[in-house]
This record gives sequence, structure tokens and C-alpha cells, in this order.
Amino acid sequence: MSTETTEAVIAVPAGVRLEVRPGLIQAKGPLGQIVRPFPSDALGLVIADGKATLTLKLPPGRKQSRSLLATWAAHLKNLIGGLTLGVEAKMKVVAAHFPMKVAVKGEELIIENFLGEKYPRTAPLRPGTKAAVEGDVVVLSGYDVEQVGQSAANIERATHIRNYDPRVFQDGIYLTEHAHLKGAN
Repeated sequence: MSTETTEAVIAVPAGVRLEVRPGLIQAKGPLGQIVRPFPSDALGLVIADGKATLTLKLPPGRKQSRSLLATWAAHLKNLIGGLTLGVEAKMKVVAAHFPMKVAVKGEELIIENFLGEKYPRTAPLRPGTKAAVEGDVVVLSGYDVEQVGQSAANIERATHIRNYDPRVFQDGIYLTEHAHLKGAN
């Protein structure tokens, strides 16, 4: 007889407040606020005594049920960690043919002289994400793992090369460190 996991317990540090509404979870912490869709029909969330208990409402014998529980436990850990520690991702600027100029302007990353192009390319930064250019490294930081990761994807997509041999033209801005919590490398 196997024991089925029907709940997961996540520690909630002081300063972080979780609130569950039908279909949504709202988290507030020292670094910001995140609102995310939450499958409240399949999972229950109870917050008490500095712990969040995630309970499975589906039959526990199915693999998809266990996967859903583990996925949302990881989402909550990333959500809480991002609001307390912060999130960071690093990208490398590679310019083999033409010197590229990368700068942050408002909520966009501006890439000038990419492959000698006349007009600059832009990559939007998601809300809550900040970028800093340090030489040939772009550091993205924020409090939401998903927003920082999507900002990195937007930058990579903005420098995607078409109609050139990728073995020769390797110019671009590439992810070197995925979005991760600042305290855990």
C-alpha cells in the first residue's frame, strides 16, 4: 500500500502575506506584490501560524494530481522567495562583427548598431523588472521569477538573427544565468 501525498506545507516568513480569492492568489512582501491565477477548484490553500498548507481536492491516486500539487508548492516557494530575497538573471552581450551599444531607457532595453543596422532594436521589460548594463553583461532583477524570465526571453528574441548563417554570425544577447532567487545561486 502506497501513501499518497495530499498536502504540502510551505513556510511563510514574517512580512509576507498570502491571500486567496476564487481563482486568484495575491502575495505581498517587502519587495512588491504579485497576483497570479490559482486553480482553487483543484487545490485548497490555508494560511495559519506562519505556514501555508496546500491541500489537494482531486483524487490523489492520479499522477496529474500529484504533479499539480508539487508544481504549485514550487510556485509558492518561488513567489515567497522572490518577494523576500529578489530574483536575478544575467545575460551576455556578444558582438563579433559590429560593436553593439546596449542601454536601458525607461521600460525598454535599446540595442543599437546590431549587425550594423541603421535603426535600434528594442526589447520590452516586464513590470517589476529592472535592467542594468555592466560592460558586456546585462543584469535583470526583480521580485517575480516569471516576469524576470520573460524579460530575458524578450531580449533574446529582439536579437534573434534571421537569414544569416548562425555558425558565422553569433552576435546577440544570450542568457548565461537563468532567473533564480538572489540568495540561492
